[in-house]
Amino acid sequence: MNTNENTYTQRQITGSYFISVISIMLVLFMLGLFSVLLVHAQILSNHIKENIGFEIIINKGVKEAGIVKLQKTLDATPYVKSTEYISQEETIKRLSNDLGEDFVKWLGDEENPLLPSIDVRFKAAWANNDSLAKIEQQILMNTDVKEVYYQKSLVHLINQNVRRIGIVLLGMSSLLLVIALALINNTIRLSVYAKRLLIRSMQLVGATKTFIRKPFIISGILQGLIGALLAVGMLSGVLYILVKNIPELMLLHNTETLLIIYVSVIVLGMLLTGICTYFSLNKYLRMDTNKLHI
Repeated sequence: MNTNENTYTQRQITGSYFISVISIMLVLFMLGLFSVLLVHAQILSNHIKENIGFEIIINKGVKEAGIVKLQKTLDATPYVKSTEYISQEETIKRLSNDLGEDFVKWLGDEENPLLPSIDVRFKAAWANNDSLAKIEQQILMNTDVKEVYYQKSLVHLINQNVRRIGIVLLGMSSLLLVIALALINNTIRLSVYAKRLLIRSMQLVGATKTFIRKPFIISGILQGLIGALLAVGMLSGVLYILVKNIPELMLLHNTETLLIIYVSVIVLGMLLTGICTYFSLNKYLRMDTNKLHI
């Protein structure tokens, strides 16, 4: 092989390596971005569920100590996220703010008909009609409670929409993963194809399959690592720009989850490229010499 051929081969290998890294980076970036989307969608879903209103109306004449005791009992349950005691005075104040008028002056000498209440917010896992119905029955067993109010139709609608969105996102993520596997596999196959003559040369001088595989698999894993690190950097840049332009997204930000996604992208990149390189190599290690130029 003359100098020109060596130079051409080297350029071909370098070009295939560069294209392989860029392709892997783009695929892993899309996977990472979609993972972030899934996580943020779940956080948003939980945030919506945990803000569903559940109002416990207290009977007339119940002392504040009894109401506070009920509130503490609710706070101690595994399904309650937070509670807020609203006294009769606070109820009047809120109603006056909503109406834009002083509600008390309309009462005259009459007693305040508004009753104290406890606003409850549930954890996302319990924010569905079946669970809320059971919780409602338990609360109504307390003689201090007059009634429990929440919008059953709204709870059903929220859970129904969240379920539909979850199914769509899960289907799209599965499809994206399959596409990513196919693209990475094809990219690695093309990269190995560019080095097929080098593989044959190593076989001709007596190199074992294990000896040939080792540098190629290490190189494949390195490509995956570089592509993954570039993808993580690109993903961080996109998220930074989004948060900078839409500050409200910080409400969905979870550093721990984001780090898990980053580590998963890096590990997945190294793992997929390593496995794909191994199987692509086997094809050329078993290939007839006459077919190497096809």
